[in-house]
Formats: sequence, C-alpha cells, structure tokens
Amino acid sequence: MMIRSAFHRKMITLVLSVLLCLFFPLIAFAEENAAIENIKLANTRDDLLVYFDVKQAFTEKMNQAVLNGIPTAFSFYITLYKTDGSWFDKKISDIQIKSTLKYNSLKKEFSILRPWKNEKADVTQSFIEAKSFMAEIDNLKIIPLNQLVKGDKYQLRIKAKLDKVTLPLSLHNVFFFVSFWDFETNWYLINFTY
Repeated sequence: MMIRSAFHRKMITLVLSVLLCLFFPLIAFAEENAAIENIKLANTRDDLLVYFDVKQAFTEKMNQAVLNGIPTAFSFYITLYKTDGSWFDKKISDIQIKSTLKYNSLKKEFSILRPWKNEKADVTQSFIEAKSFMAEIDNLKIIPLNQLVKGDKYQLRIKAKLDKVTLPLSLHNVFFFVSFWDFETNWYLINFTY
C-alpha cells in the first residue's frame, strides 16, 4: 500500500512539474511582450509628425544588464506608404532611428543618446526617467507636407526592436543571459487620409 501511494505522489509531482514547465513560460512570455501604444499623428505648418510609446520594453533581465553597464539600443522603423487600393503600395518615406542607453556606475547616472532628437545625450540619475526617454518617440518628422496629396490615402507602419548586444569575447560566458532579453514588436499600422 505504501509503495502504491509513494508511486502516485511521484506521478502527481511529475505531472504538475510538466504542466508548470509547459504553461508558466507562456504566461511569463505573454507578460513581457513589448508593444507600441499611444500612436498619434500631428503636423506643423511644414511636416507630418508622429508620436508613440513602447510599453513593456524593459524586462527584469534587461534592467539588470543595464545596471551592470551593458549598453542598450532600441531601433525604430517608421515607413509611410501611399495606398490606392491596389496590391502594391508606394513607399514614400522610410525612417530608421536609434536610441541608446548607457549607465555610468561611478557617476550613478544614465546617458540616453537620441541623435534624431538632440545631438547631445540626455543625462539623468533616475532609471525610470531613462527608460521613459528610451521608450518614447515624440515630434519625429516623417515627411514634408508638400509631398502629400490632399484626399489621398496613406498608411504609416511602425516597429521597434532591441538591437543585439555585442560583447567582447571574454564576456560572452559571463553575460550569457543577454541573448534572452531581446524583443521585436509587431508592425503597427495607422491608415489615414490627408
């Protein structure tokens, strides 16, 4: 009788372990998906502008890596197409920008380089503010308005991606986890008529 109950306990433990292994990573993965949100189009007198945020871009492993001095770079891809209902849309603007975050542990400050916005890096001692700078795109010029036709239809496509980290060969074994903290969002589409 004791042999049978010990066997049942082992089987139940095994089944529960397998179920946790199968479903827990899916739950964790779903919670860590980066997404583009709050997309807004605006214009100045001369240019079409876009604003958006990347939510859930920083995982716990990424936070640890940044605080250990590993530079982090996000690339943003913004493409504008003229759509006319045919199979082939005409690409009229294709922009790739990059934001880079570095932590200086001696000064205890974060440096965020956004060449598309400022030539000089933004510096802050707040990690929350640094992550916000990295994940927000504002006032980005897409195309001069004189290149758009009144009444025509357009589609803006936006995607964000964490650039692969390249470390010196001697650090590859120490920071093996960095290969697991990359992300790439889906393409987000905004259709509009000018």
